[in-house]
Amino acid sequence: MSRFFEELQPALYRIRLGRFEVTAIMDSKIVRDGLSPGHGGQALAVDVQTLAHANRIDPNRYEHPFIPTMVHTGKELVLFDTGTGALPSEHERLRGGLPDGRLAERMRQAGYQPQDVDIVVITHGHPDHIGGLMEAGKPVFPNARYIFGAAEFDFWKRGDVREARKFNRSLFMQLAAPLADRASFLNPGDEVVSGILAVDAAGHSPGMMAYLIESEGTRLLNWADTCSHYVVSVQRPDIYLDVDDDKEMAAATRKRMLDMAVTDELFVIGYHMPFPGIGFVERAHDGYRWIPHSYQLNL
Repeated sequence: MSRFFEELQPALYRIRLGRFEVTAIMDSKIVRDGLSPGHGGQALAVDVQTLAHANRIDPNRYEHPFIPTMVHTGKELVLFDTGTGALPSEHERLRGGLPDGRLAERMRQAGYQPQDVDIVVITHGHPDHIGGLMEAGKPVFPNARYIFGAAEFDFWKRGDVREARKFNRSLFMQLAAPLADRASFLNPGDEVVSGILAVDAAGHSPGMMAYLIESEGTRLLNWADTCSHYVVSVQRPDIYLDVDDDKEMAAATRKRMLDMAVTDELFVIGYHMPFPGIGFVERAHDGYRWIPHSYQLNL
């Protein structure tokens, strides 16, 4: 029964951003148990439950989507992140924790083939973002060049990671590091292509990048994993996520990016926001609130 309902839910959403075509793709999703202790630990469990009840969501179960984004500029097809790929099938320890990725299949449904991708941008090196780079040891996007944040790539390459990230580092060395000779390494302020600018979003991962996408005056901020949940992370950016590598920096980045989205009146796409992951942020009381996109970018 649950499979039947999953198939009825949309997995592709396309908008126009000036001259650009932007497609949000539901690579996969999983229903997780409990917003806490993953958000804020046991110390803030009551705060998290209060937020959930105030927003009419279940504090004990939540939907966790994985949403890569494609941007067609008219010249280049740019893919941001690659989903989970075959990781759950190829690595037993990931089964149950990550769903199988369906990015390539859903790209085809959107009218594209993996070989059409010109540039793959990796916002950061966590498994649900790099899992679709390779399958059976071969690149999934054979004609692409790759973009990594310089600090992020260096972090994983050095290998100075905490115990909980050692398996993640092993995956990065298998999936991402072999692509270095086809890659460029960006710093904040650098361009991917004209109209796509790298923005510092470090904290959740040491060198995570967000990307500001602009065409004909309309701007969309791809903030990657800056906010992991549309209620908890947005309304209480001080509440850390258990997988934030630098929790204080991640909280400071959330506040900075939320303020940027409000002040600069940006549309936002988030990797873990409710599908299609597109919305904007408004100030609410002494904090922020996520407003889902309705039709503003369809017209």
